[in-house]
Amino acid sequence: MSQVKDAGPAGSPTPTRKKDRTHYLYAAVVIAMVAGVAVGIIWPDFGVQLKWLGTGFVNLIKMMISPIIFCTIVLGIGSVRKAASVGRIGGLALGYFLTMSTVALGIGLVVGNLIHPGSGLHLTKDLAATGHSQVSADSGGTVAFILGLVPDTLVSALTSGSVLQALLIALLVGFALQKLGPAGEPILAGIKHCERLVFRLMQMIMYAAPVGAFGAMAAVVGATGWKALQGLAVVMIAFYITCFIFVFGVLGTILWVVARVNVFSLLRYLSREFLLILSTSSSESALPRLIAKMEHLGVARPVVGITVPTGYSFNLDGTAIYLTMGSLFIADALDKPFSIGQQISLLVFMVIASKGAAGVTGAGLATLAGGLQSHRPDLVDGVGLIVGIDRMMSEARALTNFAGNSIATVLVGHWTGGLDRVQLDAVLSGDRPFDESMLDDAAPPEAGVIPDPPRERDRVDAMSPAG
Repeated sequence: MSQVKDAGPAGSPTPTRKKDRTHYLYAAVVIAMVAGVAVGIIWPDFGVQLKWLGTGFVNLIKMMISPIIFCTIVLGIGSVRKAASVGRIGGLALGYFLTMSTVALGIGLVVGNLIHPGSGLHLTKDLAATGHSQVSADSGGTVAFILGLVPDTLVSALTSGSVLQALLIALLVGFALQKLGPAGEPILAGIKHCERLVFRLMQMIMYAAPVGAFGAMAAVVGATGWKALQGLAVVMIAFYITCFIFVFGVLGTILWVVARVNVFSLLRYLSREFLLILSTSSSESALPRLIAKMEHLGVARPVVGITVPTGYSFNLDGTAIYLTMGSLFIADALDKPFSIGQQISLLVFMVIASKGAAGVTGAGLATLAGGLQSHRPDLVDGVGLIVGIDRMMSEARALTNFAGNSIATVLVGHWTGGLDRVQLDAVLSGDRPFDESMLDDAAPPEAGVIPDPPRERDRVDAMSPAG
């Protein structure tokens, strides 16, 4: 329960902020990693025997895959309906998000295929997956695959462990709710409550991450020695470099060519938000500030009100790069690489399944496990290999997601004629600095929830009580 305290001269009570304990979890994961490395080096045989700790944690993650996929996809389709209802702005935003998410996934695949970060670990013999003996080496061909997409019952899709069946049912339910129109709103609200419950469970499970990281690191280092640390370091450094190139090379170029806005100036304007994200490892913490700053920058309120919240669910560029690079790392480490066809199929799946994973601790890890479960179940246990460095990669994911959404907002504003160039130039040049007091009464919308279309009116100060 949140506590209250006096709010100053008015004497009205205001809730205090709930203490953020994610920093302790981050520290615990790092300590567990170091301890796991030490055990793997000093007592390698004992370290390999600790693999069950990592496997147990991965099984907890697998348990949450189907409900997360179902809730996020159904609600995501609801967001598409709401965005489409506001016409040109929503359509442009969704088209851009889909395109750039696909580009980010493709870049992750290209980099992963170029560097092969997991090659050389050869974990197949010592740490082969043990929980998927039921998976047949023969898929049965295309017909068997298509028939396998159809579950026995509507509910069994969420209990059978088949991610593709859960995805199919989520798509059908989402589109059915679209057809229901306003009558489907209570059902969507109920699914939203279910999603909150699922994500709360996911956050609880992530408190076991230190144990999983300890077991996974002890096992992999015990089996391969320093090669494991080399492979993990390579994938982590490559991920950071790829995110940097994507933001400044790809998105920065698009921003300059399309809108003649310097990406360095824009991101410097958002420097405080980047520091906030760096300290919390979540782009959610900067959502209200991004809304206020984009309006102050000169982007029209309807554009900001639609693009920013939608982007927090549909424009996860950093998460997209992480998903593909992580999948290829696990496959290479287990000496079971993806074929080109499997990589393309995985990309298509990730484009859909990655929506809605923003700001939820462990959701990216669950989506990664879901992609592997759907395409290569024999690789799912390998998710334990990446648990240790997942938190270290979360900052780059969050920063890239945030940068992508800020750039998208400016671009959509430019395309729809909702960008005040005079205001933008004045703000980026420092002539009209942002007033922090404008955030005093700000209340952030939920990520991924499209607010009602704002009324066209004269531009007022962003996030002010009058607005």
